[in-house]
Amino acid sequence: MTSNPLEQLTIEQLRRRTSMKWRAHPKDVLPLWVAEMDVRLAPTVAEAVHRAVDNGDTGYAYGTTFAEAVSEFASQRWQWHDLDVSRTAIVPDVMLGVVEMLRLVTDRGDGVIVSPPVYPPFYAFVTHDGRRVLEAPLSRDGRLDLAALQDAFSRARRSSGPNGKVAYLLCNPHNPTGSVHTVAELRGVAELARQFGVRVISDEIHAPLVLSGARFTPYLSIPGAENALALMSATKAWNLCGLKAAIAIAGREAAADLRQIPKEVSHAPSHLGIIAHTAAFRTGSSWLDALLQGLDANRALLNDLVTEHLPGVRYQQPQGTYLTWLDCRHLGFDEQITEGLAAISDLSGPARWFLDHSRVALTSGHAFGTGGVGHVRVNFATSQVILVEALSRMGRALANFR
Repeated sequence: MTSNPLEQLTIEQLRRRTSMKWRAHPKDVLPLWVAEMDVRLAPTVAEAVHRAVDNGDTGYAYGTTFAEAVSEFASQRWQWHDLDVSRTAIVPDVMLGVVEMLRLVTDRGDGVIVSPPVYPPFYAFVTHDGRRVLEAPLSRDGRLDLAALQDAFSRARRSSGPNGKVAYLLCNPHNPTGSVHTVAELRGVAELARQFGVRVISDEIHAPLVLSGARFTPYLSIPGAENALALMSATKAWNLCGLKAAIAIAGREAAADLRQIPKEVSHAPSHLGIIAHTAAFRTGSSWLDALLQGLDANRALLNDLVTEHLPGVRYQQPQGTYLTWLDCRHLGFDEQITEGLAAISDLSGPARWFLDHSRVALTSGHAFGTGGVGHVRVNFATSQVILVEALSRMGRALANFR
């Protein structure tokens, strides 16, 4: 059995890393912010990359092996047997793929709906590409709110004019809350999208990271979602942020749309990224299962640590991802919000306070849109030693503050 990938690196080894998570802050800071995991590469993925480098296989990406691997994984893992390789395209990464999908189904000035609090680049990429962001906030318990969606779809349709187009950018599973959408919720989305003529684009980058007690449902497997598009990647589940690649998938009625994607887009992904992602989906299941067990244990530990060290902080266990959403509004920290789009690295409110007073880096909730102020996002894909130390630091800082 594969050992827990989260317990294989010491903090000294992690501090030698040169990627964003461990370099953006001084060495006395414990980073639980950006979505990188503190793991080694899955052995079969590392072997595939080393083999390619040793062979000088570092040219342009080509072929359908990546799509075939994702299709096989989806069939085995989720019993989704309708991922047709002919209805796929490789893209550089999920968010650049989102931009390309939005260009296929909307025009500049059209409305794109998001469900905040949600991944900050949903706002930035949509806005920078000339689309208008409209919000359909999650419910108070962090679930998709179908009534809010219906209202947003209706408003977007009314404001779009007779020739306007509308899209909904779905996060499935949801970042930052870790909610895993149910079949009933996704069917509700599909029904509303059909009713109002809204095209759905589903970001499913966290799909393999569903923990015990929940089950992932691909949006394109839902009846009524045949005209939708989705994006998948091994980036989050196998920690391949620096080996970029993703796959765009079209429902049966969206295949013609996907064929309009410029061919140059499929030349942009890293060939080494394609090799790594293909190996992850095709040979990385045992490693993934061990990771999920480790994340499940960390999720339970985090619940205990929040209860012990952070009284007054509301914690709702995530069903998926390795991210959790802490409600710190009762702590009473002031939050100064600047105008304009916020980035993952921007700090305010409790995230700024915990960095300054406990030397723990978290992601500031205000960057996630409506409903984010007063919250922080925590990345718990690390060792239990680091989790215990980070939450203990936060608790001591709060005790001194009071």
